[in-house]
Amino acid sequence: MPKGLRHRRIHITTFQWIIMGFIGVILMGTLLLMLPISTKQRIVTSFHDAAFTAVSAVCVTGLVVKDTGSYWSTFGQMIIILLIQIGGLGVITIAVAFAILSGRRINLMSRSTMQSSISAPYVGGIVRLTRFIVLGTFTIEGIGALLLMPRFIPLYGLEGIWMSVFHSISAFCNAGFDILGTKNNMFPSLVGFQNDTVVNVVIMLLIMIGGIGFLTWDDIYHHTYHFKKYRLQSKIVLITTFFLVVLPAVLFFFVDFQTLPLKERILASLFQSVTTRTAGFNTVDLTKMSSASKGVMTILMLIGASPSSTAGGMKITTFVIIVTTAFSVFNQKDETDLFDRRFTIAALRQAMTIFVMYLTMFFVVAMFISIHDGFILSDCLFETASAAGTVGLTLSLTTKLSHISQTLLMMLMFLGRVGTLTLIYATKRVSKHVYKKLRLRCFICRKKWLR
Repeated sequence: MPKGLRHRRIHITTFQWIIMGFIGVILMGTLLLMLPISTKQRIVTSFHDAAFTAVSAVCVTGLVVKDTGSYWSTFGQMIIILLIQIGGLGVITIAVAFAILSGRRINLMSRSTMQSSISAPYVGGIVRLTRFIVLGTFTIEGIGALLLMPRFIPLYGLEGIWMSVFHSISAFCNAGFDILGTKNNMFPSLVGFQNDTVVNVVIMLLIMIGGIGFLTWDDIYHHTYHFKKYRLQSKIVLITTFFLVVLPAVLFFFVDFQTLPLKERILASLFQSVTTRTAGFNTVDLTKMSSASKGVMTILMLIGASPSSTAGGMKITTFVIIVTTAFSVFNQKDETDLFDRRFTIAALRQAMTIFVMYLTMFFVVAMFISIHDGFILSDCLFETASAAGTVGLTLSLTTKLSHISQTLLMMLMFLGRVGTLTLIYATKRVSKHVYKKLRLRCFICRKKWLR
């Protein structure tokens, strides 16, 4: 055997594992949704429609071509919510969690892949963090379901229990799927609960808790009120989230909902502000909102939520780095800093790359849809921003698009969830010295990594 082929190995990077994991779950979900048992009419769903639903669920988006409540059976809805749960936590997180439960030892590659999956700064302590994420997720989702039951059970009977569980998971994972639709009222979202304070508040809290990110959870849990001890990422996420909720809510309050009673006006403004960046639920008719508000919503959807969260999008940290850099240039400062921490050149370059890629993808796809399907460009921009940010809000456009345009939306949803850089890095071949360095780090820091 030639010397060059004797020790040749196929090295799969952490980014490739993440991509393959998401694709595998999507394909499995597509096949299950195609089964007659997945629909209420017991018919075979086309591959395209099943794939669109599976991609939207795994990528926690919420854009659909079939009404979830009236088209899919209980089995189909269970498949969808399972895909949402896997997509929200992350395929790798679920796999590592099962390995922990089975008592298996988590190797270096699994730890490194988990680190990349949730954007953790270090490999050390990753198993502890995984336990914390999984336990926290199911606890919060359970509490959310219990709080929703007193509202859904009186309206839907025992079926209200399933509805409470479904919408709790969907809200926490920032998916935006609902099962309230009927043959006579399809794609209703939460419009029927516009004036229900409990449903609005519970859904908003679930969305925000899921959207701030697992690392922010960790900081809140360990440091509580000691804000100075938080990670830089957590500080940025919490402060920026506050302004991105309050400022758009004020705009919606004064521009769009003047005709509503004061209570409903406040709830609608806050709810639409919270859900726009990440979730995809709506309690009002979005087509009736002003052009200015739709423009603001488009920007919010592109920004998305926090890194290491259940949501997708460009991410808050990317947005903040770009804005802070712009202010540094305005003030003629050579460096970009925040909270007495200086951003590295690598962080600035990465943020700018993500920003340019997201803007390019969302605008180019919107132009294509506008030209190919003949819709107004502004509406197409709203739809592509919703897909790229894995939000799920729609101006009733998705169901009217051609299969080509819907396929492009699927690609945007996938890229928005896994991340554009993750996909790029997954296509890169890793040199041998990287693996030698990885093995050396493992040898030196083994005890720390295996905590």
